[in-house]
Amino acid sequence: MTQVRRRYVPKSDYDERLPFGGKVVLAKKKKPQSWFITFLEFASIASVVALLYYSYFHFDHLHFHVTHMYAKMGHAHSQHAMGHKYLNGAGVKRNHTAAFQWFRKAADQGHPHSAYNLAVGHMQGYDTDVKKGEAPDLIKYALDQGVEEAHDIYHRVCKKGHCVH
Repeated sequence: MTQVRRRYVPKSDYDERLPFGGKVVLAKKKKPQSWFITFLEFASIASVVALLYYSYFHFDHLHFHVTHMYAKMGHAHSQHAMGHKYLNGAGVKRNHTAAFQWFRKAADQGHPHSAYNLAVGHMQGYDTDVKKGEAPDLIKYALDQGVEEAHDIYHRVCKKGHCVH
């Protein structure tokens, strides 16, 4: 026997005057977050606050470590900045030997200001690894690359032969 299809007849609580006949599915109550998620949110907010405090009140120390990271990766300008930090004692204890080692690394990569600083430091008597006769070449390289201070040193000191130590 085949069944006859019946037409849909709404239930007795169906009201045609209301949208969807008054049958609106309400949203279910959301489950509360787990303790782990709450802990992660708190830890991330605390980390951001701590980083902001550190970067505001200890900027020289933070800048030293960021620059040191890039210098170890071989970035010539960062190596030059590390030389200045050690030379001036900015964010770290003053250490002329370490300063000129960083200037050497940057100068070997072609950084003209580092070449100038390395040569001038050698001429002033600091402990550097500049070999005899290398200082005029470093000053000349810096001059050719546009370091303005090198122009004065090269023409007033090196031309007279006082660069060779």
